[in-house]
Amino acid sequence: MSHKGVAITILVADDDPDDRLLLQDALEEARLGNPVHFVNDGVELMDYLNRRGDYENLADSPQAGLILLDLNMPRKDGREALKEIKTDPRFRRIPVIVLTTSKAEEDIFRTYDLGVNSFIVKPVTFDSLVDIMRTVTSYWLQIVSLPPNGRGHQH
Repeated sequence: MSHKGVAITILVADDDPDDRLLLQDALEEARLGNPVHFVNDGVELMDYLNRRGDYENLADSPQAGLILLDLNMPRKDGREALKEIKTDPRFRRIPVIVLTTSKAEEDIFRTYDLGVNSFIVKPVTFDSLVDIMRTVTSYWLQIVSLPPNGRGHQH
């Protein structure tokens, strides 16, 4: 759950307040001790990553180490944000997991073409969401080795 003793921050981009609350509850139920931050859309996601606007105060904080991304959001959708993240050398190594209601093959193909690390369809039940969050966080935060992603390691 950490890299060199620092807990990896999870950044969740989802515009639906009910989905955000369910996801927060599922992460707590999965007994995840990592910090979790929520943003409402792709514009806020990119502001968070770039430490702009409301997120300037995070300039000295470790960067997000895992992004959970909804596709269908206002202002800038998940597809556009994913493209920006994966083409920016500062952010492209951050694992991005699409967590969406979309089951469209076009979305699956397109997001993998853009460099998404995983595509997960949001489950119908809360228990299923807890199971998915437990599995996802175990895999990405405990099993695999991620590159360091703090300030100064992004170039």
